[in-house]
Amino acid sequence: MTNPLYVAIDTPYLDDALELTRRIRDQVGGVKLGLEFFCANGHHGVHEVQKLGLPIFLDLKLHDIPNTVAKAMQAINVLEPAIVTIHAAGGRAMMEDAKAAAGAHTKVVAVTVLTSLDDHDLSRVGVADSPELQVARLAALAQEAGLDGIVCSGHEVKAAKKAWKDGFFVVPGLRPAGGNSGDQKRTVTPRQARDDGASILVIGRPITKSTSPDDAARAIMGTL
Repeated sequence: MTNPLYVAIDTPYLDDALELTRRIRDQVGGVKLGLEFFCANGHHGVHEVQKLGLPIFLDLKLHDIPNTVAKAMQAINVLEPAIVTIHAAGGRAMMEDAKAAAGAHTKVVAVTVLTSLDDHDLSRVGVADSPELQVARLAALAQEAGLDGIVCSGHEVKAAKKAWKDGFFVVPGLRPAGGNSGDQKRTVTPRQARDDGASILVIGRPITKSTSPDDAARAIMGTL
């Protein structure tokens, strides 16, 4: 991808999403539409954003039994998303069925450990290992399942890239130098993530909450 910057459009309001996308579309490589947007606007909302000409990353984090996830994937194929997320924790069979059900031009990537979680959070849900070890384990499982890549934080992407040389690595939770981390616990700068092997960089609030989102996106691209 020529421009690795994808902006997270986290809003339930279609008009706001369209206006923001119009402002940034010349500065970014695509937009990420997540659960908040999709639950409010569904297929129609995705189609409306697509009309603005940017690739769509549909961040639904599908996680259920294999048959259900496969049918959900089939239901969104008509949207022709560039990227779709599923949860690696759903297991190998679920990931295999999701990939088999996806469109030919859709990359299916597995979420490993959310960037809002740290060691303490993992231990409370029964994962004794560090985020780094858990990401490595789930990345290997995703690769075995035939997925295109994973979602991980910038702290793990270098090791993931080393182990999976042709993998596709989505890195969210990024913050420009000196930026507010908010609810993200494992952040790095966009430049560090890119240097360490990120295929695409997902950035939300540092751009979407800026008084000038297009200038904010341009400034971030200038650091890469």
